[in-house]
Amino acid sequence: MAKIRSAEEIAAKYARVTPARSTDYSDGVKAPKKSWSAEAKAAKDAWAQGVQEAVAGGRFEKGVSKAGDAKWQTKAVEVGVPRWGAGVTAGKGDYQAGFAPYQAVIAGTELPPKGAKGDPRNFDRVVKLGTALHAKKIAG
Repeated sequence: MAKIRSAEEIAAKYARVTPARSTDYSDGVKAPKKSWSAEAKAAKDAWAQGVQEAVAGGRFEKGVSKAGDAKWQTKAVEVGVPRWGAGVTAGKGDYQAGFAPYQAVIAGTELPPKGAKGDPRNFDRVVKLGTALHAKKIAG
């Protein structure tokens, strides 16, 4: 029989030791052994195969059922909420860059005149804008 510490002991050591490794984490991100994007692109066939196997095996549903609502809610509140402000601030430039093309589509779309409240012609405005935004999304 293989000797191994209990899961509780392993988790306790992980929680005690790993937070002090933030410099190692940062160094690894700054100077990876291989390019993340190149390796990810090279793995596209393996990714597709893995996703298809997961779909065929119902693994997504199994994972969702196993986690349940309580897990994501607890993690979102206990971990996500304290990180929310800093994450939003850090993502400002990415948000702006990602939304800018769609903002330009919205600003450049000539909409038909607005009708009175409940006027079916108002839906034409929604359809025109939705069609323009979808075309932009598909075009990339």
